[in-house]
Amino acid sequence: QVQVVESGGGLVQPGGSLRLSCAASGITDNMWVMGWYRQAPGKLRELVATITAPGSTRYADSVKDRFTIHRDSAPNTVYLQMSALRPEDTAVYYCRLDRRPWALGDYWGQGTQVTVSS
Repeated sequence: QVQVVESGGGLVQPGGSLRLSCAASGITDNMWVMGWYRQAPGKLRELVATITAPGSTRYADSVKDRFTIHRDSAPNTVYLQMSALRPEDTAVYYCRLDRRPWALGDYWGQGTQVTVSS
């Protein structure tokens, strides 16, 4: 059974940093794209950053040069390092394990709250 579990959200002051973690279990191959999406109150869910198994990354314009997505040596684990946080980064952040290009499904974590406020 595939599971996606996030951790690392919380309250941080503007200009601060935070790291989110996402671990996907139940898969033993490299056929995936993992990514972070966020949803603020009253807004649609939007892409933040994605990374492929070989390591190609993609970022939303609003987070370029502030956020970094990267893999860890642990299998199927990715991180989102967030710096220079702004109040408008406040949202619930969701991790996604996207295996649709290989017709293997699409999996989401439960979400973790990030609040940027003084």
